[in-house]
Amino acid sequence: MTGNSAVRMALNRALIFLGPPGAGKGTQSKRIALRCGVPHLSTGDMFRDAISRGSELGRVVQPIMERGDLVPDDLVMKMVEERLARPDSAGGFVFDGFPRTLPQAMQLDRILGKMGFGKPIVVDFSVSVDKLLRRLSGRWTCSVGGEIYNVYDAPPQKAGICDADGGKLFQRPDDRAEVVKERLAAYERQTRPLAEYYRRQGVLDTLDAAAGMEDVSRALGEIVKRAEGQNGRL
Repeated sequence: MTGNSAVRMALNRALIFLGPPGAGKGTQSKRIALRCGVPHLSTGDMFRDAISRGSELGRVVQPIMERGDLVPDDLVMKMVEERLARPDSAGGFVFDGFPRTLPQAMQLDRILGKMGFGKPIVVDFSVSVDKLLRRLSGRWTCSVGGEIYNVYDAPPQKAGICDADGGKLFQRPDDRAEVVKERLAAYERQTRPLAEYYRRQGVLDTLDAAAGMEDVSRALGEIVKRAEGQNGRL
């Protein structure tokens, strides 16, 4: 996907990824946003940008985030709507980790319709629990350069030491096996219902996210191209 054809794949609408932690949504959302020449949007980035710009919403959100509390949905949706109104979103955008709940999805549909973006393209990243546990609980990070290893699938040459700079590897608290299991359970409770919501709308595609990175990228590209052919400029 290159040139103008890549930009057209954005379809002037949202591309939304669903899937549990460790499914590869973050990596693939950044890759396809780059290939399509559209913004890669996460609510965390939006909040940090609003705070750094000193916007009205940023001033409201800052103390909430500093306390470590969850930002209420009404503020999240105002932030999303404000971000989508910016000129660089006019040709489409890729959401990373949003929406997370059914109420957010329903409110997002209203915003997209009001702003003329039409229905989103939604891709569900399907991976077995065993694969996710292997990916997440095996992940270790370099304390110096941030390089990421997996002790099962991509281990360092020397255990506990980064190949690039000799830094010590550490495991994030979120990646410990017992925490990973709770994160997956929370996803099933909170976010899994979104798949059925979008399936009923006829906008959901399921993708085998257990494949290699390039295979997943190719499959994702085919989904977007097919949606473009079926729905024109929607």
